[in-house]
Amino acid sequence: MPENVSAVPRKDLTPVDVSIMVVGIVLGIGIFKTPSLVAKYSADETVFVSLWLLGGLITVIGSVCYAELGSARPDAGGEYAFLREAYGSKVALLFAWARCTVIQPGAIAAAAFVMGDYANVVWPLGAPGPGIYALASVIVFTLVNHVGTRPGKLVQKAVEVIVVLSMLGIVISAFVARVPEPGAGTPQTTSWGGTGLAMMFILLTYGGWNEAAYLSGELQDARRNMARALVVGVLIVVAVSLAINVAYLHVLGLDGIRDSDAVGAAMMRVVAGDTGATVMSVVIVLSTLTTLNGLIITGARSYYALGRDVGALRSVGTWRRQGSTPANALLLQGAVSAVLVVFGAFTRAGFRTMVAYTSPVFWFFMLLVALSVYVFRRRETGGESHYRVPLYPLTPALFALSCLWVLCSSLCDAGRGSIVGVAVLLAGTPLLFLRTPRPR
Repeated sequence: MPENVSAVPRKDLTPVDVSIMVVGIVLGIGIFKTPSLVAKYSADETVFVSLWLLGGLITVIGSVCYAELGSARPDAGGEYAFLREAYGSKVALLFAWARCTVIQPGAIAAAAFVMGDYANVVWPLGAPGPGIYALASVIVFTLVNHVGTRPGKLVQKAVEVIVVLSMLGIVISAFVARVPEPGAGTPQTTSWGGTGLAMMFILLTYGGWNEAAYLSGELQDARRNMARALVVGVLIVVAVSLAINVAYLHVLGLDGIRDSDAVGAAMMRVVAGDTGATVMSVVIVLSTLTTLNGLIITGARSYYALGRDVGALRSVGTWRRQGSTPANALLLQGAVSAVLVVFGAFTRAGFRTMVAYTSPVFWFFMLLVALSVYVFRRRETGGESHYRVPLYPLTPALFALSCLWVLCSSLCDAGRGSIVGVAVLLAGTPLLFLRTPRPR
């Protein structure tokens, strides 16, 4: 319809909306899945907590870099727009291919798998239950956001308030309840590669804050509000994640964390028996649903931006005026994500496979985005008014080195899944020969 082609994203999102979206996306899957993996690569309790603190610091540094980029050039294309302006349309096209085939559908599928695992504990459907729940959640939340941005935003707000309050209650109960004091963790030696893998899982847990860049085109007064919205959301995420990990140590000890594949349920089983484990599972289901919903909202903006700039994909790059949503992009993203969910259900190793599949590609482009801060600074004339990263040029350099570290670790130690992700990225190189418009 003509109105779809002419419609553009509306500035409907407040800083609170974006902060809530960041919290909802991040506090979903990793904090209930990765602590046991991090503990296996931690020599002792001090190293375990220190790694989470270091990961939080890297995340805050990354968020201020993204805040500068998003406030200076707000666009629904997010990282795609940053890379297009910094390095040209061909690099941006390759990123769009990677995000639309590897990064975002893989992240959506991973969130859906975690939700399915815990939903199957609350309401068992047998062996195929996790896959059924995962596929249903992708379909339902895609349709909710297809109706419009407002319903998806309201769902995110309502569920996230419940989740954060529940998490705070769980942390308090872990310290208030009388539980046997766990023994000291068994000391073990760790390698540099193992530490890199631990950081990969920690940054995966904190990951998702960068999705706020895709909402900058819909944020009210992005030049002034982007930094506040993004950094506030990240600080909440880091604080809650640290509190939960300290609670895990308090109740289970380091060895207990290492030995548990469902560390959240294990902690609540000690604190409040089987009832506590069930309550925890319900909270985790709600939490992963907010992650899933947030990823679907922001991910569709990538498809929209690609279709907007590539004539052959014009139908994907239309913005439907009714509901103010990239309707066709949502449907395409939902289809790709559903295929990955079905594939993961057959492999029976969905979450780990998706982490390995997405990590190298994700961190490669994150490195390019970090370096783009220098590119844009060199182009500035001095009259620009937007948020600027503190301690420049040190801060972007620290973020870039962190990205490089995790990239190398994911390539060397993450397994065969990483090779598949890189292969899919390379399969998109023909896009480099497409004729595309000049960057706007």
